[in-house]
Amino acid sequence: MATLEKSFDAGLHSEQLSGRTQQTFFSAAEEENFVYPYNAFKVERDKKAEFDAQDLDSNTINLKIRKLMSEGHGHIVVKNPRAKHSIGVGILNRLTLDFKGSLGYFGCGLIDGPNIHISGRVGWSFAENMMAGTIVVEKNAGSTFGAAIRGGDLVCKGDVGSRTGIDMKGGTIIVGGRTGTLTGFMMQRGRMIILGDAGPNLGDSMYDGTIFVGGKIDSLGVDAVPGEMTDLEAKWIEGKLALYGLEAPKGAAKLQKIVAGKKLWNYDNLEPTEKKIVL
Repeated sequence: MATLEKSFDAGLHSEQLSGRTQQTFFSAAEEENFVYPYNAFKVERDKKAEFDAQDLDSNTINLKIRKLMSEGHGHIVVKNPRAKHSIGVGILNRLTLDFKGSLGYFGCGLIDGPNIHISGRVGWSFAENMMAGTIVVEKNAGSTFGAAIRGGDLVCKGDVGSRTGIDMKGGTIIVGGRTGTLTGFMMQRGRMIILGDAGPNLGDSMYDGTIFVGGKIDSLGVDAVPGEMTDLEAKWIEGKLALYGLEAPKGAAKLQKIVAGKKLWNYDNLEPTEKKIVL
């Protein structure tokens, strides 16, 4: 009988599999389609190209990036993006992409695989629905940073606005500074590391996932409760932060851990008086 090792509260437990509950596992090495879409461009990591986007509109910039990928360029540098909107979206490809400047709203959304670096700041709804890869923003970010992301590492070394990680479904969000109100609202999975302060209603209506905070928390939202930090989690946080040149202000073990109280899981089955207590 097969034994499946699954993560559980950042630890491990064994689950026996039998009958219809057995799972089929695939190796990404078996076929390229398990890693990138069948129509992904074959790029060379060391083949580099750059262009100046100062006089180009958003659509032209995105088409230029796509054309360079089709020519095999695996490292693309975009100069002077000038905070234009909806740039770097829909990239389902292995790629190193550097933006020398700032992006506007809806930047780098719907991506699956690229490694992106932004030297400036970004607007609201950045990296929405990110599937995989890494993104590092050197300065600040607007509201709804990382909305509904499902995988990868999304890092902002500065401050971010409200509703960071709203409807987050997986992956990791790291904020080097502060985050605004309703961070982690309706969070479903994944981990969030906030090294600075967190605004009001942190983790409001979160279903699952974990939020770690290094600074002051103004208030917790509905059904968000303190959790107990484990040694395994602290070690994981230290390793993750080290990848991006960051450190917890008082050490990873001193971060505050916030998890779902799970009283809302069966909200529809509660009596009216019980619903009032939860809310």
